[in-house]
Amino acid sequence: MQQYESVIILTPLLSEELAKEVIAKFKNILTEGGAEIVAEDNWGLKKLAYPIQKKTTGFYHLTEFKAPGELIKKLELEYKRDERVMRFLTIALDKHAIAYNEKKRSGAFNKKAETKTEEVAN
Repeated sequence: MQQYESVIILTPLLSEELAKEVIAKFKNILTEGGAEIVAEDNWGLKKLAYPIQKKTTGFYHLTEFKAPGELIKKLELEYKRDERVMRFLTIALDKHAIAYNEKKRSGAFNKKAETKTEEVAN
């Protein structure tokens, strides 16, 4: 199974609870299709770089998962059918991206920043 990363931008007209329901719907599609969820990251309501459908903000959500290739077509079709999804991007991760994501989740990048702040304090 290949490892993928999918980012979706949901319309800002949703409440936090409705956004969570939409995300749960797509997570359910993945798990029913035989995917294994590796990590999830809810970025919340963010300002867009440019307006999409006359909206300047959106709910961002990232999901990292392992899945068979044919499941991606089904997932993206569901993204297209759901009017609450403004944009989406799904990419296949190579070994370097997988290693980077694992380091990021373990906090390897934050430790260096903490060390520098401690040196400045001393």
